[in-house]
Amino acid sequence: MANIGFIGLGHMGNPMAQNLAKKKHKVHVFDLDESSVHIAVSGGCIAASSALEAATGRDFVITMLPAGKHVKSVLLGEDGLMELIPEPGFFIDCSTVDIQTSLDMHDLATVKGHHVLDAPVSGGAAGAKSGTLTFMVGGLADAFNKAKPILECMGKNIFHAGAATHGQAAKLCNNLMLGIHMIGTSEAFLLAEKLGLEAATLQMISNASSGQSWVLSKYCPAPVLEGTPAMNDYKPGFTGAMMLKDLKLATDAAHHSDLALPLTEKAEDLYDDFCREHAGIDFSGIIEFLKIR
Repeated sequence: MANIGFIGLGHMGNPMAQNLAKKKHKVHVFDLDESSVHIAVSGGCIAASSALEAATGRDFVITMLPAGKHVKSVLLGEDGLMELIPEPGFFIDCSTVDIQTSLDMHDLATVKGHHVLDAPVSGGAAGAKSGTLTFMVGGLADAFNKAKPILECMGKNIFHAGAATHGQAAKLCNNLMLGIHMIGTSEAFLLAEKLGLEAATLQMISNASSGQSWVLSKYCPAPVLEGTPAMNDYKPGFTGAMMLKDLKLATDAAHHSDLALPLTEKAEDLYDDFCREHAGIDFSGIIEFLKIR
């Protein structure tokens, strides 16, 4: 079994770390929120007093952090783990961050003699708890093959997306589609309501027709599917703020690539408006926001 450091115990990171512990790995955890550390310890993990303690002497160091600035703080710079941990460390960053931060991480790892993978995930808090996440991994094939058994303890679908930063690229493109699908699906259900068509009927028909999508079949914004946020007052799940962050990352990447993404930019604008009052509810709750626009 592997000796693992895990840093970042939010809604996603905590169950991911616990799933590693359930597979009998030795998981040393750290988070600035002590209550999150206590929860992870109750799930079989071992508390560390700092990120450095969590990461020192481990076979793998996994980070699951909110944004690029947190990845820079923990991994990069003079006080970052890549500077402080003796080579060769093995870093797996599961955070969703901007392409440049991910590239900086890979570049520094090369200079310092570390192995590194960018490995963002899809599947939300439910997937993290059930161990069914999808991992989109960028980096060298040898590193991917070594890390794959560890990732399989936390996820069901493990994809090698390609070279450095390609995991992040896959995540941004995936969530770009997800955000747009959610808005389009919400608009369809709002129109159906105005026309007197039952939401459950539309879901059944479209799920067997050309309007079918993962949003429609698994995460419907209308309250018709058991176990979805729509059936639980839009408790997240995957918050509107998280979706807005990913859409901003996608449009920023497009701008740096001299590419126009008009639908993505419109979706970002809508989620920006939505998040001014509803950032903490599930992103599928945008259906209620669109209803009163």
